[in-house]
Amino acid sequence: MKTKVEEYFEREHLPYKVLYMDQSTATVPLAAAALGVEPDRIAKSLTFRLKGRDIMILACGTARIDNRKFKDAFGCKAKMMTPEEALALTGYAVGGVCPFDLPGNIAVYLDESLRRFETVFPAAGASNACVEMAPGEIAGLTGAQWIDVAKAEEPEKQE
Repeated sequence: MKTKVEEYFEREHLPYKVLYMDQSTATVPLAAAALGVEPDRIAKSLTFRLKGRDIMILACGTARIDNRKFKDAFGCKAKMMTPEEALALTGYAVGGVCPFDLPGNIAVYLDESLRRFETVFPAAGASNACVEMAPGEIAGLTGAQWIDVAKAEEPEKQE
């Protein structure tokens, strides 16, 4: 059975191939292990409910939202959606939430943490599906704006 994302790619004549895994890719560690890539290359989808609007931010798999940067960018505190809210809004269950073929009332953003990769792996509508594409391609398909709301990576401690 095809995911909504695969149907969207076909309908829009887009060249992307949805990758179906034999195991779950619902979390960053599971997806990285299934694909044999570093966790940073998993483009995780984070959904937030703001005052009067809903947004999705894609960030590298190990990124964390920096509350100060988020508040500076959006003028309010970061409040993630519940799994039920994310499903109702996007049509995708947590583990498969992705930026493709969303209702028009969701603004999509790509965090700067994704720019350093040639390709990344966002989910593709199911807990065992993803797609490989360049961050710029994701931005082009979704109309996403680039934003810097992730915490800077901690330098490794020398022992």
